[in-house]
Amino acid sequence: MSKKHSETKLIEAIRKLLSKGSAQTQEDLKMSLEALGFEINQSKISRLLRKLGAIKTVRTNGDLAYQIPREPDPPSRKTPVSHLVIEVIRNEILIVVRTSPGSASLIARVLDFNAKEIGSIGSVAGDDTIFVVPHTIKKINDIYESIKKLLLENDDFTTPKNKFDEEEWEW
Repeated sequence: MSKKHSETKLIEAIRKLLSKGSAQTQEDLKMSLEALGFEINQSKISRLLRKLGAIKTVRTNGDLAYQIPREPDPPSRKTPVSHLVIEVIRNEILIVVRTSPGSASLIARVLDFNAKEIGSIGSVAGDDTIFVVPHTIKKINDIYESIKKLLLENDDFTTPKNKFDEEEWEW
């Protein structure tokens, strides 16, 4: 059953596969994605690996494997919020958003600003991790999906500009 999926779902699948450490080559990744129902070619895999900042590393057993580094390059001010989010996960009572280092406060602000729409009470942010408290755990899956849609599928949000970028300085 092959289907064309949105790039967001494809990126999420690649992140999960890389976090398991199962992709030694782009061909391994292609076969794993095809097994999940994605139609993809090697050039798209290469482009998405670059977009994710994936690198080849040596595992403890000496094998090479692709992985996403824990600390990516800092974002530019024009970086969409979706590029700052590493993953959104949940259990029965809490939703956790992992971000690039230093980005959690910004992402938490976006979540808090949209709390009513997504169905949360609020969030608590550290450096690279956010705990999102759902309004009710009965609807945690809907809230989880709303958060993923807001953060991962919406490139309208960008990081704020420095107020000095547009000002003329007179000395």
